[in-house]
Amino acid sequence: MNHLLASSETAQPPVLVILGPTASGKSALAMAVAKKIGGEIISADSRQVYRELDIGAAKPSRDVLNEVRHHFVNEKNIGETFTAGDFATEAVERIQDIHRRGMRAVVAGGSTLYLEGLIEGFADLPPANPEIRARLLEELERDGNERLYAKLLERDPEQAATLDPTKSQRLIRSLEIIEITGLCVTELQAKGKQRHGGLSFVTTGLSVPREVLYRRINQRTDEMIAGGLYREAEGLYHKYQTLLASGKVSALQSVGYQELFQYFDGKIVYNDAVGLIKQHTRNYAKRQLTFFNNRLKVSWVEAPSQSNEIEALADRLAINS
Repeated sequence: MNHLLASSETAQPPVLVILGPTASGKSALAMAVAKKIGGEIISADSRQVYRELDIGAAKPSRDVLNEVRHHFVNEKNIGETFTAGDFATEAVERIQDIHRRGMRAVVAGGSTLYLEGLIEGFADLPPANPEIRARLLEELERDGNERLYAKLLERDPEQAATLDPTKSQRLIRSLEIIEITGLCVTELQAKGKQRHGGLSFVTTGLSVPREVLYRRINQRTDEMIAGGLYREAEGLYHKYQTLLASGKVSALQSVGYQELFQYFDGKIVYNDAVGLIKQHTRNYAKRQLTFFNNRLKVSWVEAPSQSNEIEALADRLAINS
């Protein structure tokens, strides 16, 4: 069989993981597999965990959520902190509970750090250093994101390739770790990771030709707009003005929302906002693929597009699990 066997000590079945870039069809395949093996879905999506982020987060419909139990969907309020470490710890506990109940777990999603933390564990990274962080933040204010990103690109190109250059949180943390330890994040991850729970994973990635993926992303964006994304973002914009002004709530800074918030602020016109959603989503998909290829062991398969292809691949994954 093409998977890691569960350890004899734990005798737990392997956990099926379905990952891939955004718009590759992970959710539909995970549903098909879960129904075939009597499984529950662990959502590895850093936005779907938040209530009120529905259309822009491509959240499963109510009917889908009622048909198969989904974990980490609609569990947190906007503004609550939920880190990749929190997800990894809680996901292990829930998977073990699922196994105790005689069920199977199917992990599905594209949030890179969520998946890495669960599958590979985390390196023992140093705690924050307030002095170094304050200096880096001053440098950020003075020189801008691009200068700091260039510095990280020189020191840790693999880590830099997985980051959005316009976002500062992970950028600052990556540079801080280098100054504290003298090693970059990629080196520390390679040195050793803390695994959780004695679980084994069968990781399948959905591969989509670049031009097809970009076409899907553009089409899905149009469908989200037609389905009410504008109204959803407008409601969030008015409700969470204080949190938006703080700039510290990553859920509200994510693709699909931040561009419309810029439009509501009068910074860009509407058509540009929609165009930026498509562009930023394509950029995000590229970073996801870079991360998966550099940091995880993935068996890639051609992503199905038709319902019969989804069923056929789900059958294969179910049989090999």
